Amino acid sequence: MLTYQDSLDQLAGVGPKRLEALHDLNLFTIEDLLTYYPFRYEDLGSRLPSQTLDGEKVTFKGTVSTAPVVRRFGKRSQTQFGLMVDRENVRVTFFNQPWMAKNIEPGQEVAIYGTYNAARAALTAIKLVSATTDELDPIYPASQHITAKTIRQLIEQAWGQVRGQLPDLVPEHLRQKYRLLERNQQVEQMHFPPDPASAKAARRSAAFEEFFVFQMRLQLLKLSDQGFAGEAIHYDQEALQDFTKHLPFELTEAQERVVGEILKDQGRPIHMNRLLQGDVGSGKTVVAALAMYAAITGGTQAALMAPTEILAQQHARSLAKLFDQVGLPIRVELLTSGLKAAQRRQILADLEDGDIDLVVGTHALLQPDVHFHHLGLAVIDEQHRFGVKQRAALREGGVNPDILAMTATPIPRTLSITAYGEMDVSIIDQLPAGRLPIKTKLLSHRSWDQVLDFIRTQLAKKAQVYVVTPLIAESDALDVQNAEALQEELAADLPDYQVGLMHGRLDNDEKQALMTAFEQNQIQVLVATTVVEVGVDVPNATVMVVVDADRFGLAQLHQLRGRVGRGKQQSYTLLIADPKTEYGRSRLDAMVESNDGFVLAQRDLELRGAGDILGTKQSGVPDFAVGDPVKDLTMMTVAQQEAIDLVSDPKWDQNPDNQALVNYLSETMAGYRHFD
Repeated sequence: MLTYQDSLDQLAGVGPKRLEALHDLNLFTIEDLLTYYPFRYEDLGSRLPSQTLDGEKVTFKGTVSTAPVVRRFGKRSQTQFGLMVDRENVRVTFFNQPWMAKNIEPGQEVAIYGTYNAARAALTAIKLVSATTDELDPIYPASQHITAKTIRQLIEQAWGQVRGQLPDLVPEHLRQKYRLLERNQQVEQMHFPPDPASAKAARRSAAFEEFFVFQMRLQLLKLSDQGFAGEAIHYDQEALQDFTKHLPFELTEAQERVVGEILKDQGRPIHMNRLLQGDVGSGKTVVAALAMYAAITGGTQAALMAPTEILAQQHARSLAKLFDQVGLPIRVELLTSGLKAAQRRQILADLEDGDIDLVVGTHALLQPDVHFHHLGLAVIDEQHRFGVKQRAALREGGVNPDILAMTATPIPRTLSITAYGEMDVSIIDQLPAGRLPIKTKLLSHRSWDQVLDFIRTQLAKKAQVYVVTPLIAESDALDVQNAEALQEELAADLPDYQVGLMHGRLDNDEKQALMTAFEQNQIQVLVATTVVEVGVDVPNATVMVVVDADRFGLAQLHQLRGRVGRGKQQSYTLLIADPKTEYGRSRLDAMVESNDGFVLAQRDLELRGAGDILGTKQSGVPDFAVGDPVKDLTMMTVAQQEAIDLVSDPKWDQNPDNQALVNYLSETMAGYRHFD
């Protein structure tokens, strides 16, 4: 007798090759196989032709009215015969299945599943089905090495031997609260539903189980993270208040709220792992500066990691300038891979000796030869470019600072409770006072002369302009304007102004020289690829022109728009595009309609779907097999709250009702502190 924990090679018909094909689908045990659910069902219940829409898949039951005829066309064939369905004659065609002629004879009662052509009263047949069936036919994800039919046969075999064995992962009080099926009933009705209502109920239960187990993992990761020895930073509250008073601007209510959340974490002897998200221009950097200054006043060091050298350089300059403005003797140093050897050695020595208060850098901060005297806070800019491994690298080096991750990419609720569920989240949902909303307009390429006139008008007002294009050099594959040609064209059209060109092929020194020249208004028009997407801050730049805007994603476009509107003047974004698809047009219309990054992030999620955004490549979140975290957001939110409530009881894992869940998580999360 098999158990649900047995290996799949215990099933009849599973040899080494088939076992390898199952492993490729991440199926290793009987339980894995039984929770490998169909992604859709074909309704094999029969209908009449008069009840069937054109192009619809349907099962017709009837009497074979004419003998089957096989016609051959080279290697291809058609097998055709008539089927009388309640006084209506339907012409049935099987493609490339000539053996069907031996199974069909006039007067025989058959049921055939296929696609109906109403105009021709014809059925393109897919398969013969049992004449007595009214069931749904489950369709499974398959691969080139194993068919959906074989997977179904193995599931039928496995379920016949382990029916009723599967433990319930969702505790009984939650099943009763949300009217969920027991797991064995859920599995049976997912694979062998007697009717659509049963399949729907099973899928609802399976989706909740999937979300709940996922959220339990995240909550245990969070507990595990907090289990690392944290340090209460005894910051100087008066010094912080003095710093805030001397800032050249007033903090918004949102900034004050977020600073309070961060300082509360820093003052507790528990490791902080907080995500700070805010729209472009919302003032995340000054919040980070206050948090880092708090760490410094508490006798520790602070570090800020940025994804690129150009952004690290900008952060180092702006932070040094900010501390200088308020009269604080904070030593800020830059540590990147581009430093000369002697300079790097000196910075490393001073860092280890504690002579440097704040170090700004890239991944260079994670190198094995970087040693801090006493690192209290690590700020990670653009969280989506750093992950768990990078955070762990700090700990492996013997350092366990509080972590404050920042992102200017607004994260819709769906992502914040999946991709970042193990982190506490702070949101700056307010822009600084005096900022005017950026005016965004969509124009076709035919309007280029109008765009040039507008650029000239703005340049005459002493403003500066970005012009962004997708490609550096010409490409036969893409019909897009390239940066080099565009720079030459603009230089000719704007002879009274300096037109610069920045792209990814330039080295860091060249990029920095160009950005410095642009910041100092030595260059009035900067043609660029998306190397200006994140972190560039030139208040005098008031116009962003994006050529071939339909080639960019919605998040990218919003980031580009955020490069302007950073001063007191009215700013503009001109999107130049002739979108050829409804999807492309929808994205650009969304940009024109809203300046709110959170609204756009949600719209992007709706347009692209969960598959693109929640895929492992983009966010580290596994694809969900049953639930859709966009459509089922309410269910995901409920599952998250129930997981939080469950682990809030220190003895949750000793409750008999939770033992199956505890066992499952301990097997799938081996190595985490909670289960050591």
